[in-house]
Amino acid sequence: MTKKFEPLDSGSVPRFAGLPTFMRLPVAEPSEVDIAILGVPFDLGTTNRAGTRHGPRELRNQSSLMRRVHHVTGLSPYDRARVADCGDVVIDPFDLMRSLDIIAAHYAGVREAGALPLTGGGDHLITLPILRGLAKDGPVGLIQFDAHSDTYDSFFNDSRYNHGTPFRRAIEEGLVDPKRFVQIGLRGAISDAGNYDYARGMGVRIIFIEELVARGVEDVMAEARAIVGNKPTYVTFDIDGIDPSQAPGTGTPEIGGFSTREAQQMVRLLDGLDIIGADLVEVAPPFDPSGLTALTGATIMFELLCVLAGVVERKGKR
Repeated sequence: MTKKFEPLDSGSVPRFAGLPTFMRLPVAEPSEVDIAILGVPFDLGTTNRAGTRHGPRELRNQSSLMRRVHHVTGLSPYDRARVADCGDVVIDPFDLMRSLDIIAAHYAGVREAGALPLTGGGDHLITLPILRGLAKDGPVGLIQFDAHSDTYDSFFNDSRYNHGTPFRRAIEEGLVDPKRFVQIGLRGAISDAGNYDYARGMGVRIIFIEELVARGVEDVMAEARAIVGNKPTYVTFDIDGIDPSQAPGTGTPEIGGFSTREAQQMVRLLDGLDIIGADLVEVAPPFDPSGLTALTGATIMFELLCVLAGVVERKGKR
């Protein structure tokens, strides 16, 4: 029998019942699907408030509230692509460097299987090994929604691998083309006036929240699309890009962020790009017992899923 890649019907199985998988989808191997939704329960790269290792589980729980058809497009991602929950990457919770190798190898396998990965994290360091696994054909473009640049060199006794450094390492390793790299929503006080010097010097386009507000979402996203062009691009969404009044459960909240509505609009405007994968990171459920942050994260993951389904449909993979 051919496996049916459909969410549980909420008219038959209530949302509070059934196994808590991403979007209430079946569990499968990446080789069976076009889009593999994965969890990376990891917070070994956290510099202050830990808790993102619990992100994937709570994102799964809250994703039970996602329905199957996008209300704006009228399309269902499950009609456009085969999608399943492909489980968690089982990291070593006591060994950061070994865990990075495990994640990179896992995503290299996802790539070889021909699936596009959509990931729920996990702190932002996970994007580095994901890119190591995916960017095998040369540096890719990157669109980053975030309050922080994450292009710092090191923290605490020259620690070069943490959630404040992944994109500096990604540029150094030739995984990301800095001329095709745009950061949207950055804000907040910084520890040194030169914190953005490396990114700017490499050609990364930094769009602070003030510029986003002044110009508007559509204008900024038009520029972002022009920067990455029609070549392979990865998308990373840090939940702390959203204002903490709407997503408080994160390790490094910064007030003055974009709204959930603006976040949805920006993700929708990614449609048509050649996206090779996406992630939603930095959800830390211990800091938000209400579940609002995880619900917000799961909703953004659904928006990203709809965009990835469009990539699959255009490439005729199904």
